[in-house]
Amino acid sequence: MLNVRDLELGYKGTPAIQGISMQVRPLEVVAVVGANGAGKSTILRGISGLIKPTAGSVEFEGKSLNDLPAHEIVNRGIAHVPEGRLTFARMTVEQNLMLGAFSVKSTADSATRLEEMYVMFPRLKERRSQLAGTMSGGEQQMLVIARGLMSNPKLLMLDEPSLGIAPKVVIQIFDMLRNIKDQGKTILLVEQNVREALDLADRAYVLQTGRIIAEGTGQELLGSDLVRKAYLGL
Repeated sequence: MLNVRDLELGYKGTPAIQGISMQVRPLEVVAVVGANGAGKSTILRGISGLIKPTAGSVEFEGKSLNDLPAHEIVNRGIAHVPEGRLTFARMTVEQNLMLGAFSVKSTADSATRLEEMYVMFPRLKERRSQLAGTMSGGEQQMLVIARGLMSNPKLLMLDEPSLGIAPKVVIQIFDMLRNIKDQGKTILLVEQNVREALDLADRAYVLQTGRIIAEGTGQELLGSDLVRKAYLGL
C-alpha cells in the first residue's frame, strides 16, 4: 500500500531523515520506534506532504505522492493524526469530529461516519457538546484519533498517541488501537513507547538519528538484544 524508497527529508538544509526505505502492506500495523529526536515524526510529515522530500520517493497504491499538496494526499486516503493532541479547543467535540470529514462529499456519509465514531468511542458521544479544550488529555487523544478516522482513510498515521498520557490511559489508548486494527484499518504508528508499540505491531522499524538500524516483526524486535538494551532497559 505504502512504499517509501531512499527517502531524505530535512529542515532548512539540515538533514533529518537519511535515505530510509520502508513499506506498509494492507491491513498491517507498522510501527516506527526510537528515541525522541530520532526523526520519527518527520517521516509522517514527509508522507503526508507537510515536508517535501529532498530525495527519494513516496508511493501510495502505486502512485507517487512527492509533488502532491497535503489536502490531495488526504483525498487519496491517508489521514495523519499529529502529536500533541491538536484539537480546536473552543469548538465542541462534535464540531471537531466534523472537521475530520471535510473531504467526505456526502452529508449523509458524514453523518454515518459520525455515528460510527460514537459507537467506537462512546465517551465522545457523552461529551459531544463539550468544548474540546476542557477535556482530559486522554479524552482529547481519543478525539483526534476519531477525527482522523472520520474521512474513512485507507491508511491511518498516528504520531505519538501515548505522549503525555497517564500510564493507565495509555493502556486504554492501545486497546483502542487494537480495536481499530481488528476492524480492518491499516495503521502506521510512530511511538516512543517501544514495548506497547511493538506488542501491537505486525512489523516495525527502529529509527536512530534519521536512519533505520533494525526491522522485523514486532515480536522479533521485542526479543532482540538491541531493543531490549537500548529501549526497554533490560
